[in-house]
Amino acid sequence: MQEISKKITGETEITKDIFSEIKKEVKNISDFKKKIEVSLKGKLTEILEIILGGTIYLKASDIHFEPKEESTNLRIRIDGLLQNVLSLDKKTYQSIISRVKLLSKLQLNITDRPQDGRFSILTPPDKTEEKPLLIEVRTSILPSEYGETIVLRILNPKSLINLEALGLRKDLFDLFQKEIKKPNGMIIITGPTGSGKTTTLYAFLKKIQSPETKIITIEDPIEYHLGGISQTQVNPKKGYGFANGLRSIMRQDPDVVLVGEVRDLETASIALQAALTGHLVFTTLHTNDAAGTVARMQALGEKAVNIAPAINMAIAQRLIRRVCKKCAKIKKASLQELEKFKQEFKKLPKNIKVSKIGKDLEIPTAIGCKDCNNTGYKGRTGIYEAFLIDDEMEKFILASPSIAALREKAIEKGMTTMYQDGLIKVLEGITTIEEVEKTTGQ
Repeated sequence: MQEISKKITGETEITKDIFSEIKKEVKNISDFKKKIEVSLKGKLTEILEIILGGTIYLKASDIHFEPKEESTNLRIRIDGLLQNVLSLDKKTYQSIISRVKLLSKLQLNITDRPQDGRFSILTPPDKTEEKPLLIEVRTSILPSEYGETIVLRILNPKSLINLEALGLRKDLFDLFQKEIKKPNGMIIITGPTGSGKTTTLYAFLKKIQSPETKIITIEDPIEYHLGGISQTQVNPKKGYGFANGLRSIMRQDPDVVLVGEVRDLETASIALQAALTGHLVFTTLHTNDAAGTVARMQALGEKAVNIAPAINMAIAQRLIRRVCKKCAKIKKASLQELEKFKQEFKKLPKNIKVSKIGKDLEIPTAIGCKDCNNTGYKGRTGIYEAFLIDDEMEKFILASPSIAALREKAIEKGMTTMYQDGLIKVLEGITTIEEVEKTTGQ
């Protein structure tokens, strides 16, 4: 798959010398700014290489170039938050636009219409790798008031992790492991854009992948290439969408199908039918929580009688930031915070064991240092909620309950909410109450 992508996209290389310099000199955003400023005095051709290399090394997910009247702001997204790097002058930014367009196979003379493309970056191997690492970049260019805005999405294969690294509680890990090994049915992951749904789905595929299992995916676009799995990408311009693509996939006799996203009734109907006829189907939906899954399917036009028997499990997830290990402090929980823990943990299922909540409870608080770019956080982990659709839940869904009623029923049957999962991670010293509440909207 990587060989194909090399031929249909441009490719640039970050040289060993530049990458070594970045590793030595760039530890945070401030260092990154200095490195770019030094490069501005040299060859313009190296600026994009340094920006890309620094972004990859700092584990940022995207790069944003935002033109203003006199200059262009460069920002990168780390752990879900955009952070300012520096401003670039017009001449420098113009050379970056031209280079990005050439790499992404886009039209240089078009400046008044949006353009989308992609290119690859070859980075030198580190001590754990034998070959150079191929990182794909998705390019989005949009005309704006003061010029073209560019967003580069970095798709680093190193961000693909195993099921064990998702940050799951033991009870959820055991549940997911059991459910993804079933021969048929549908598992739906819900959450907004950027909540880690694709990472979780790929972790599922990596866990069940074997020579005996035929796995086919249909995605928009293919974000990461997985060996031993047939991946296909929708192309609406050529009439190849999720619905007709999925219909063709079913003729390939797969055991497991991954549908990038269910967006319309036709795709939903084919996917549900596949789940009912001996296939295991993984997919995603945009809903606020796990209980919203059924209502979203119904909003697309599907009937409860088709939904209830097809879905095995509905999952919702968010990504929360981990406190920085170098600067986090432990503080005594306030009376208000103690009350939050007590109220939420009263509702926890009996099989979820947590530390006793007493007046001497200590929890982490974010401070901020150079290592975490003064945010107080470094790295992210997931918080989850999930419920199974057993015979009792199936009958309940057939009555077309409201989202609130379905959520209540799921909790009654033992679902731990994302908020509760987040509070458990606060007790474990992984994150802060503020981060959990901001992420879950509590």
